[in-house]
Amino acid sequence: MPSDALSDLDPELYRTIQLRAKRQIRQRMSALRRALPADALAQRSAALTQRVLELPLFEAARSVALFWPMLARSETDLRDLDARSRALGKRIYYPFMTDQGETLHTGFRLSEDATLLCEQGRGFCEPPLDAPVASPSDLDLIFVPALAAAPSGHRIGYGAGFYDATLPEFCPPAQSVVVVFDFQLLGELPVSPVDVPCDLVVTDKRTFERAPRA
Repeated sequence: MPSDALSDLDPELYRTIQLRAKRQIRQRMSALRRALPADALAQRSAALTQRVLELPLFEAARSVALFWPMLARSETDLRDLDARSRALGKRIYYPFMTDQGETLHTGFRLSEDATLLCEQGRGFCEPPLDAPVASPSDLDLIFVPALAAAPSGHRIGYGAGFYDATLPEFCPPAQSVVVVFDFQLLGELPVSPVDVPCDLVVTDKRTFERAPRA
């Protein structure tokens, strides 16, 4: 069914179809990533990192927010980008998530030493709890993981909504870059009103930049 026809459906039915489609894409892309041998994933991550290093936006950035790879999920590995960024004198931040009563507080904390990153019960590595928290003006580039992405900048993550909730606080002034392997790039994705597109999409083979914000 065409996407414009879907938008004419009952809102609750439309939402159900969207969720089902996203779940199917997550399952498919997770399986594709796990099917690749470790050396193939490493080669693709190295090629992607090189493309990022050649971006004028990266060269100009004074600070970047990265993510430590969840290797058990065959995630894009940006550890070399972390090392190269530190060597260039850039400030490095990593995402965090903490409980505040019945709500979750999300953001980015400064990482002065990558060896201090550790898993704190959320499934991903975070800086120490006493590390400085970034304000919106602290970040120039935010790198975003995904299971699938489209040239429009939209992405499908793991479903927790971390980046959809966090990016609007930082972008702008920061710009966001979703990084995926090229086989994770799809022509179009199911998109809901709460889905926040990224400014750039970088794969191991291609780079896409979406139209500037109005």
